[in-house]
Parts: sequence; structure tokens; C-alpha cells
Amino acid sequence: MATLVDTSILLRRYDPRDRDKQALASRVLRMGLAQEILFLPHQAIVEFLAVATQPQADLPGGGPLLSRELAVREAEELMVELPVLHPCDEMLRLALRGLTYGLSWPDAHLLAYAEHYELDSILSEDFEHERFYGQVRVINPFMPIDTVHETRARYG
Repeated sequence: MATLVDTSILLRRYDPRDRDKQALASRVLRMGLAQEILFLPHQAIVEFLAVATQPQADLPGGGPLLSRELAVREAEELMVELPVLHPCDEMLRLALRGLTYGLSWPDAHLLAYAEHYELDSILSEDFEHERFYGQVRVINPFMPIDTVHETRARYG
């Protein structure tokens, strides 16, 4: 199952505010890398660098998740480990249509990547879990197991 990785998953690997999610994000990415099913949108690299290097008021000392140097190194490693998908005019048209779902522009753009590149799913905690947007299913890997089972029982 070809899967697009959202920025939220990348950032969770470095976010000490929730150690369980931090460990799970690392495990999910490791498994996806081993199975060679993950794809990285250009947008996620840009967002990762922007968010990871911004001061976080609720972190000890109010600093960023990562120093600029470490964030750049991590972004470069991600670009080596995962196929990077780039935007095009058709994707922008798809993203505009994605706005009809009530998504924010960045989320509609992410959905457009998945649609354009014919990927099955998006790993993200920013969308509704297990919802289909056209042919693309969103998976939130941080959902509690009982919630996942309830959702599958209800929707198949």
C-alpha cells in the first residue's frame, strides 16, 4: 500500500511532549521504510523545517524541537531515505477541488499529492481517521487501538 507521509508524523519523532507518540512515529516510519511503501511530499520537507526550528512556548526553555543544523540534516536524510514527490500544475487544480471537502489549503494540497501520484493512503493525525477522500484513505497511527477496531467494525 503506497502511503504519503504528512509533516505531523515527521515532527512527532522529535517532539518530547508525548513520548508514546514519539516512539510510535519512529516505529511507523522505520516499518514503512523497511517495506518501501512511504513517499514524502515536497511540502512536508518545507513544513518540517519551518515548524521544527520555530520556538515552542510549551517546551522546556521555549526552544525549537530541533536546531536549524539538525533539522537540515534530518531533512536531507529523509530525502535520501524516501522518494520525494514534487508539485505540478495538475496537483494545484486537484488541491483546489480538495478545498470542497472543507480541508485547509495545506491538507488539500497533501491530498492532491496522494491523488496525483495514485497513492492509497496518507499517514497523518491532521485528518479524520480512516476517512476516504475519493480513493485516498487517511490513517492516523496515533489512534488508540480500541478506536481503530470500532471504526473498522462500523465501516468495514
